[in-house]
Amino acid sequence: MPSTDTTQMSPAQPVPQPPSGGTSGNGAVDYSTNLEWSLRERIVQVLLGACALLTIGTTLGIVGILLYESFSFFLSVGIFDFLLGTEWRFAGVEPSFGVLPLVAGTMLITVIAALVGLPLGLGAAIYISQYASRPARKVLKPALEVLAGVPTVVYGYFALTFVSGVIIQGIDPSLPPLNALSAGLVVGVMIIPMVASVSEDALRAVPSSLSDGAYALGATKIEVVMKVVVPAALSGIIASFILAISRAIGETMIVAIAAGATANLTVNPLESIQTMTGFIVQVAKGDIDQGTLSYQSLFAVGLLLYIITLGMNLLATWLTRRFQEQY
Repeated sequence: MPSTDTTQMSPAQPVPQPPSGGTSGNGAVDYSTNLEWSLRERIVQVLLGACALLTIGTTLGIVGILLYESFSFFLSVGIFDFLLGTEWRFAGVEPSFGVLPLVAGTMLITVIAALVGLPLGLGAAIYISQYASRPARKVLKPALEVLAGVPTVVYGYFALTFVSGVIIQGIDPSLPPLNALSAGLVVGVMIIPMVASVSEDALRAVPSSLSDGAYALGATKIEVVMKVVVPAALSGIIASFILAISRAIGETMIVAIAAGATANLTVNPLESIQTMTGFIVQVAKGDIDQGTLSYQSLFAVGLLLYIITLGMNLLATWLTRRFQEQY
């Protein structure tokens, strides 16, 4: 007896039509135009675009103010006199606006901070990523993050009262309490978490196959770390160095509290100096009338500081791309 097929055929369902965006070059349907069909997606897209434009507008506004006020300053003070002058007196009967003492003070603080923060930060990153056990890593990584969250004004008073007042003056009481050494040392401590965090991420991003291959060839732990892992993560390490140096250049409260307010063209770290950011803080207190040449010098120094930090960030971007390894 022939069997009868009792299967019920369901009615054909309509096939969804692709959006009107067409197909891509490889024949796949482009569904990106679906965003245009949803009002919610369009609202989110507009809000995110507004956030991006707001950041750009803020940056342009800051640069515009600096350029406008600096232009008025440079109408009275020549650019070369400003950049190459060796005396800085922004107040008095005969003011002098040679910015080299402020630049020298900023660079002195930065060099001291780099000598402290860069090797210690890299060493901490190597230990956390390559040597520390999992429990130790869970303790050390948050500890560095806590160090990064300490307010800079606390660092400043620590530099003034302990590093300078206890250590430096304990060695030689005749030394001034406000000096570049104490400020530079504490700025170096402040940038350790930045170097350690960024470098540790770069080191942990190196594929384990590279180190496994080195171990298979008979390399020791230190050889694997220093000759394989660190060179492979060099782009991230260099980026952390430059970002930390930029942070040291722009540091304000530590140098304003501990380094002094003497625009002194010197390389002696035991003398009182003034940085560009320290001068900006001094003028911003309100002791100088607005519209005066001394007040406009604030914007000229701010513009120079902005150009220096912008150049450092561009250098970090270029070096990251230059030494980046593709795996």
